[in-house]
Amino acid sequence: MQLGFNENVIHNGVMYHAQTEDGGKKNPVITTLLFKEGSIISSKRTSYADIIKSDKLQVVVKEIMRDQHGTMLKNLKDGVFDKKEEKVE
Repeated sequence: MQLGFNENVIHNGVMYHAQTEDGGKKNPVITTLLFKEGSIISSKRTSYADIIKSDKLQVVVKEIMRDQHGTMLKNLKDGVFDKKEEKVE
């Protein structure tokens, strides 16, 4: 089981928390959650059951975790989770 990532990020003046965890060999899933004000606003899960017997499992899992966590933060920075302002005509 790999240690996870926890990070607080301010975007547009709002604090977000990103958390990535490894479920371990009994639950081979990497989960990344993005929180805003205590509520989950996005999640991503990646199974690695297909590589559970790999001799490079720890290296690959760590790489998947970094990539998934980084992608979530990039999407936040790029405005993917920003609410669209409704235009009144």
